[in-house]
Amino acid sequence: MNDSRLDILRHWLMGLQPHWQLDLATLAPASADASFRRYFRIQTQNPQFGSFIVMDAPPQHEPLEAFIRVDLLLREAGLHVPQILEKNEKEGFLLLSDLGNQTYLADLTEGNADSLYQAATNTLIAMQLASEPHVLPNYDEALLQRELDLFPDWYLKKHLQLNLSQIQEQQLTQAFALLIRNNLAQPQVYVHRDFHSRNLMVTAQNNPGVLDFQDAVFGPITYDAASLWRDAYIAWPEERVIDWVIKYWEQGRKRGLVMTEDFGQFYRDFEWMGLQRHLKVLGIFARLFYRDGKEAYLKDIPLVLQYAIATANRYIELKPLARILESTRQSSDAIS
Repeated sequence: MNDSRLDILRHWLMGLQPHWQLDLATLAPASADASFRRYFRIQTQNPQFGSFIVMDAPPQHEPLEAFIRVDLLLREAGLHVPQILEKNEKEGFLLLSDLGNQTYLADLTEGNADSLYQAATNTLIAMQLASEPHVLPNYDEALLQRELDLFPDWYLKKHLQLNLSQIQEQQLTQAFALLIRNNLAQPQVYVHRDFHSRNLMVTAQNNPGVLDFQDAVFGPITYDAASLWRDAYIAWPEERVIDWVIKYWEQGRKRGLVMTEDFGQFYRDFEWMGLQRHLKVLGIFARLFYRDGKEAYLKDIPLVLQYAIATANRYIELKPLARILESTRQSSDAIS
C-alpha cells in the first residue's frame, strides 16, 4: 500500500475514532495475504473489544462485496468469523472485530492436534450443512480447468522453464479431465477454498475463528477437507490424516451431509480433490513469486509437490501424471 492510500485510511479512522474510541497512534500492520489485501491492528479503549482489525482492500483489485456477503452467510451458519463493524466500500476499508493472532499453524502440536482438528471439523460440517445452491458462485468445470492450467503455465513453464513433449501434454490433459470429472461428481456444498492452518485462528470461544473466506464457492464436498488435512504448510503422518478424515466422514453422515456410504470411495475423492488443489497451488505459488514478488511461498513448494506425487502414484489412472511430476522434482528442488 502506498503512502497516499495509508493517508486515506488514517483519515477514515479519524472519523470513526469518537464512536469506537480508537487509539490512532497504535495502527500497525497485522498481516498480509496472497492478494492485494492488507490488514492492520488498532487498539481501542472500548472494553468490549480491546483491539480491531482494519482491512485495506483496493477496490480496483479486491472489491469488498464478496467478503461482506460471505461473512454474513457464514455468521448465520454459526461460524466464528470477524464481525463487520464499519465499512467504506467506495475506498475499500472495513473495521472488523479482532480474532487474535494465534493461528492453527502456530499452535498445532502432536498433543493438541486431535482437539484442534475436531473443532475445525465441527466448523466445517456446520458450514456445509448450511449449503444452498444458487447462493455462491459454482465451482464449475471452467473454474476447475482455469485453476489446473496454472500448473503448466506458471509452475512448469515459468518457474521450471520446462516444455512438455506432445505425449506429456496429452497425458496432462487426460489427467486433468479425470480429476475434473471426479470433482464434479461429488456432492456439492459451500466451499471456503482456503480452509487451512493459516486461516483458522485459535480462539477461547467458538474455536476456530475463520478468515480469508471471500472466495467461497459452491462445489465438491471434499475440497475443504483436503485443504485442512493436506495442508501446504504443515504435514502429518498418513495414518493420522486417515483417522481425521474418517471422523469427519462419520460425523458428517450422522449430521445429515450427503456423503458416499463407502469410506474407501470418499477417501479416493478426498485424494483426487487434494491433487487438483495441489496442482493449482504449485501454479499459484510460482505466480505469487514471478508476478507479485512474494518469494516466501517458494519454500512451501516441496511439500505440495510431495503430496501431489504421492497421490498420483497411488492410482493407476494417474501414473502418467505421477511420472511428469517426478520428472520435475529435481528441477524444483534446485530452484526452491
